[in-house]
Amino acid sequence: MENMRANAERVYEQEERKHIPRMVIQNVLDWNIAHGVDTILGLNRRVGDGTFPELVRDGDEEYHRNVTRAAEEVIRHRGRIRIVIIAGPSSSGKTTTTIKLNERLKKEGMSIVPINLDNYFFDLEKHPKDEFGDYDFEVPEALDLALINRHLLDLIEGRTIQVPRYNFKTGLREEETDPLRLERNQILLIDSLHGLYEAMTESVPREMKFRLYIETLSQIRDGEGNWVRWTDIRLLRRMVRDSWHRSYDPVRTIGHWHYVRKSEMRHIVPFITNVDFVLNGALPYELPVHKKYMFPFFAKAIEEYGNDPRREDASIRASRVQKLLSEVRVLEDDSCIPGTSLLREFIGGSTYRY
Repeated sequence: MENMRANAERVYEQEERKHIPRMVIQNVLDWNIAHGVDTILGLNRRVGDGTFPELVRDGDEEYHRNVTRAAEEVIRHRGRIRIVIIAGPSSSGKTTTTIKLNERLKKEGMSIVPINLDNYFFDLEKHPKDEFGDYDFEVPEALDLALINRHLLDLIEGRTIQVPRYNFKTGLREEETDPLRLERNQILLIDSLHGLYEAMTESVPREMKFRLYIETLSQIRDGEGNWVRWTDIRLLRRMVRDSWHRSYDPVRTIGHWHYVRKSEMRHIVPFITNVDFVLNGALPYELPVHKKYMFPFFAKAIEEYGNDPRREDASIRASRVQKLLSEVRVLEDDSCIPGTSLLREFIGGSTYRY
């Protein structure tokens, strides 16, 4: 059974890589090689030799260059684009990228209006539970797709909508709503896990949409020469974000991750080839930071899930990431990471309000 699950996970990874343009991945690898962080050994060297702050600076600059390139694509088609969609799997950096793209376009005199589709979740009581009692937030159907499409059409036609407010701590929509109107000279900005899912925005003509896909395209090898998995980077991000911002136990996040992966492969990966721009959301310096915050939780997850055949996926995943982090040199002082860093979306201390 363990081999079957491990093989399935490798197939997932291969499928994702197949949908990403090869040149995009090669550019990430070339950058890492040039900065000496294409291996865990090289990354550890940067932590130990005092040059880690420079790595943070250079990594952030590369990310910002890519955001600027995406903005320039939108500017080229500003006459017809009414909606920009930032899509990607969980914890890939969609929210921060949305904010930074907004900043860049404003410098060009373009007016941007963001809408957070997380507010369109159904009340928790309407969500189905699995055999473990877990709710599945990862499927598009967890969102009120009919209401989203009605609101999108209303917005591009100049009508005012009432955006719901969703409270993740209570699992309920609040009674209060927020009015939103899109003027003719404004572009709507959507940050959504399922932004590429056609049923999410089917009410809007294709030529009015610009689709950007973001993924943690990490190109770092561990001590055995294996590539660090993109999904493991995102799991670490989600663990710390869930624990700090959503009062959710990181061990439970590990146990829930199989839902995340299943939904990604069904509702995100097949549509990557239809996007207009692919952006790397991985940061070359984040693993030493994740070790500081999340490393102890993997031993707890292995203990909790290791003897339960129904949780074998979580046990395998926890063991793999624990082994990875055991090779990484921890960064005890993360003050060199600026408040504008994408990583601050997850570890806290961001300049931005989410």
